[in-house]
Amino acid sequence: MTLPLKLRPLALLPLLLAAVSSAQTGKNADWTSIGNTPQNNHYSSLRQIDRSNVSRLQVAWRFDTGEPGGLETTPLILDGVLYGITPSQKIVALDAATGKLLWKFDSSVKGTGPDRGLTYWKGSGHERRIFVGIANFVYALDPATGKVIPGFGQNGRIDLREGLGRDPGQQSISLSTPGVVYKDLLIVGGRLPETAPAPPGDIRAFDVRTGAQRWIFHTIPHPGEPGYDTWPPDAWKTAGGANNWAGMALDPARGIVYIPTGSAVPDFYGAARLGDDLYANTLLALDAATGKLLWHFQGVHHDIWDRDFPSAPVLATITRHGTKIDAVAQTTKQGVLYLFDRTTGKPLFPIEEHPAPPSNTPGEVAAKTQPRPLVPEPFVPQTVTEATLTNRTPEAHAWAMQRLREMRNEGPFVPFTVGKDTLMSPSFEGGAEWGGPAFDPQTGIFYVNANNHASIGALTTQTGGSPGRTTYLSQCSVCHGDHRQGAPPEFPSLLGITKRLTPDQITATIHQGKGRMPAFPLEGKQLVDLQRYLATSSDADASGPPAEEQAGHTGNGTESVTTKYTLTGYRRFNDPDGYPATAPPWGTLNALDLSSGKYLWRIPLGQYPELAAQGMADTGSENYGGPLVTAGGVLFIAATNFDHKIRAFDKTTGKLLWESVLPFAGNATPATYQVHGRQYVVIAAGGSSLNPRGPIGGVYVAFALPK
Repeated sequence: MTLPLKLRPLALLPLLLAAVSSAQTGKNADWTSIGNTPQNNHYSSLRQIDRSNVSRLQVAWRFDTGEPGGLETTPLILDGVLYGITPSQKIVALDAATGKLLWKFDSSVKGTGPDRGLTYWKGSGHERRIFVGIANFVYALDPATGKVIPGFGQNGRIDLREGLGRDPGQQSISLSTPGVVYKDLLIVGGRLPETAPAPPGDIRAFDVRTGAQRWIFHTIPHPGEPGYDTWPPDAWKTAGGANNWAGMALDPARGIVYIPTGSAVPDFYGAARLGDDLYANTLLALDAATGKLLWHFQGVHHDIWDRDFPSAPVLATITRHGTKIDAVAQTTKQGVLYLFDRTTGKPLFPIEEHPAPPSNTPGEVAAKTQPRPLVPEPFVPQTVTEATLTNRTPEAHAWAMQRLREMRNEGPFVPFTVGKDTLMSPSFEGGAEWGGPAFDPQTGIFYVNANNHASIGALTTQTGGSPGRTTYLSQCSVCHGDHRQGAPPEFPSLLGITKRLTPDQITATIHQGKGRMPAFPLEGKQLVDLQRYLATSSDADASGPPAEEQAGHTGNGTESVTTKYTLTGYRRFNDPDGYPATAPPWGTLNALDLSSGKYLWRIPLGQYPELAAQGMADTGSENYGGPLVTAGGVLFIAATNFDHKIRAFDKTTGKLLWESVLPFAGNATPATYQVHGRQYVVIAAGGSSLNPRGPIGGVYVAFALPK
């Protein structure tokens, strides 16, 4: 082990016809979905770029969207055309060999959240469609022209807020990660608020031609459905979350779609949703044609830590005692990997239910046990000890030692306490991330990048203050802190926000979301009260009826949950200089033999340039976006927040073969494709809201070997 551990449509026809002709001669190779294949393995059989020549890669073209805001998109490449998304969620088609703009679609709807990809459908004859989520809408576009297809939904789009059994005008939902296509069905989930009120995270299938809803799976079960008794009675009417925001994988031959879900709302205090809360935090196997549940596995019972399944699963075939087994692999924020038989859901490595600590927060009842796989070992540490604290400087170590001794530090699944800090490892963001892993069917090796830092969590009581502060505590404090202090640089302070933004700008951010922040359907008096509170210089200046009189008020009549306790904010266990207070590596790339469950190598991933200049080159760093592996023996990954690099590694040994600096952090998963016999690797570089210390923009960069 190493760780050493706007062109006119008619003008497009010659290009598109030439691309199709080239594809027919075998000179083109496409990237057809966010994970390239329905199995979502981020694998390419291309081998023109290999271990021997990857060091000669150079920039083939760049396309600058000219927009700020960050990118997390993996584009599609089809018949020589690259389809991507800009930071403001405009759709562009580029000549995949030159980066020349062919067309741009502007829906006039401004989307500001992450938009990680598009979905492609190819029907009989010449039927082709691109589906893309823009804010709460899904559009169907003609790939050749970028024009909407009028017969889909209403004037070419469907509204994801509709069809959920609640007032559409009061729902907030977007499609941050694309769905999958099975035959003539588009299957999608959605990104939701993580505080009440929120819609249910139902999984839905829509007709690719008409946009009509064909089936729905209730992730918060209705009466008579399995799992209904794991929630309080009638929770389905008001509860929210349990949504798929991370993506899906599809077994076309079996007709099974595999869907991981996130936590129920609210994330950190579950008194209003006592019980295991199926199907939150669950890997679902559904009949893709009907939405019927085939099997499920819940990774966290009654989640009160925001331990969503963070990425789409990967479908793989492993060998066990000489027998091939089709499997589904699911990474987790906890930094453990689950592996199941794809058809039956039987675990392929042992999973045990372990006793879990009770909660001492009034009204909360934590689950008595939580599951844990015995194999493979976690790919990130599960605890922090004095021996695993930073030694970057003596002062940083001494600070970390003192801070560690002040907190509860009792391992995984410790419920948060009112007024007392608890250490959480890995962090709220997780060990595994939304970029997802890669799997090489040639070798059976599974690759996953991970973050290794810790967070601090505590609950606070929602009492006192004005109606606006009550709304703030229920909707905003999870990220921005209980006193608007934020947790810079990831979560900015809101103190003095009205001096930086106008009321209209604040309202637009609330209604549209921005970066990591989802949209919130706040209207009327509730919105006015929140704006008034944000304009105060301190909590002491806020006035109004006590918060106890406002508890449970949402202003829309769809939610009656009283949120008595809320998280004090997402806080990192960082040293006074802003670096993780744990020992490096703070980011890793891991190679795992999926058949045996044994790690083959683990290396640090990423650098802090200023620390590297001081001789600390192997710290690893925070990273978002996943790997791409090829038949040429090369693994490509960008992801790293601070050095803005894309790298190529020998997939067998983990040896660094090539790297290049990007204009912004490549917080996305790369794609590879071939046009006119030339292989390219492309990455969306834009930074993200999780990297506020660095610049953000929107540039697609493609690399190739010299001609």
